[in-house]
Amino acid sequence: MEVINLLNDFLWSYLLIAALLGCAGWFTLKTRFVQFRMIGEMVRLLGDSALKGTGHQKHISSFQAFAISLASRVGTGNLAGVGTAIAVGGPGAVFWMWIIALFGSSSAFVESTLAQLYKVRGKDSFIGGPAYYMRRGLKKPWMGSLFAILIIVTFGLAFNSVQSNTLCAAFESAFGFDHRLMGSCITLATLSVIFGGVHRIARVSSIIVPFMALGYIAIALIVVLMNITHLPSVLGLILENAFGWEQAAGGGVGAALMQGMKRGLFSNEAGMGSAPNAAATAHTSHPVKQGLIQTLGVFTDTLLICSCTACIILFSGAPLDGSFNGVQLTQEALNREIGPAGGIFVAVALFFFAFSTILGNYYYGENNIFYLTRRRWVLFAYRLLAGGMVLFGALATLEMAWGVADITMALMTLCNLIAIVLLGNYAFRLLADYRSQKRAGIKEPVFTRDRLKEIADDLECW
Repeated sequence: MEVINLLNDFLWSYLLIAALLGCAGWFTLKTRFVQFRMIGEMVRLLGDSALKGTGHQKHISSFQAFAISLASRVGTGNLAGVGTAIAVGGPGAVFWMWIIALFGSSSAFVESTLAQLYKVRGKDSFIGGPAYYMRRGLKKPWMGSLFAILIIVTFGLAFNSVQSNTLCAAFESAFGFDHRLMGSCITLATLSVIFGGVHRIARVSSIIVPFMALGYIAIALIVVLMNITHLPSVLGLILENAFGWEQAAGGGVGAALMQGMKRGLFSNEAGMGSAPNAAATAHTSHPVKQGLIQTLGVFTDTLLICSCTACIILFSGAPLDGSFNGVQLTQEALNREIGPAGGIFVAVALFFFAFSTILGNYYYGENNIFYLTRRRWVLFAYRLLAGGMVLFGALATLEMAWGVADITMALMTLCNLIAIVLLGNYAFRLLADYRSQKRAGIKEPVFTRDRLKEIADDLECW
């Protein structure tokens, strides 16, 4: 465990934070703040997709692809991750979670647009993601294979152990359920869905995600309204702990920044290379459309749901001295706000959050199994192993589950950031093309490969 902690500190203290902030700033400038100036278009596109569908029975709609990625984003990071960030890094960690979401969403736009550009045809739907744009765009198959292995280990295995670990802890706290019993139930439920393939995952996610997100936001708004007079002081507390002289002298600012960045990335996944795997599956007329929709997912995750959890914790006055950590801190906070039902509500909400995330995480691994090999026995073995890791997470310690996940997350993020920096110019040109068509009065811009003649031979689906 000591080796894991040392490697974690090195990756997060130096390499990853600099890379995340550097790329986020660069993409924000090059896209001319696309994440802010095109919010209206993002909402319109998502609404149109949700209402109209694709018209193609065998294709995944933009809304379903959004739901798969949001299913992975919206999970234990929103309840347990925020609690851990505040417990370890103080209230100031919330500010840095906001920063990585606001500026990192430009990275989400670039990676998801590239995933659409370089997607390929699968048996039942489009497939794609970083491994594919590394192979087709960068002409580096070895890099694509490395990323594929990293995301399989990170999402299909390590992250899913975190989800089940946190879910079992919440149910033990709320109902006294044994980890082995709860872990077995989650594992069986997971296997029953993932053996149905991407279409079953898409259908389940598109039902669970809106339900769980709206329910949690509703309870958080009730808590905020109950404490509305304390909102200015809570915001002041967050900013003070993010920049205060006293915190800087004691190293608190560094802890807040590191925890905010780490848990913010775990939650919203901007720039990590995970959401592009879902973005590539969508049937859409222009790559930028899915890039914009996936950008909205980052805002939904961090600015809405993570902020809800932060407000619940900071309004409650729950102790931040380490006596409560992770999801237990969120449960204790809600218990203080609405009574004993609070902990039960968190456990039930977390079931939907964590289960949908397990499904989304599993799909990212499956997508990259297909990149490496099409042998059916390999996919079958991966599905069993993914279910086994859900069970392992239920029995493992919290520190072990998070420690392994943080290391693999850092490595795959660095690999993806290198690729999207090198290929980013194509995303910028696609955005310019999309805006040019919009200015010409075209409501639904269309992309064809002849608009990027120099890479036309590398584009299979346009």
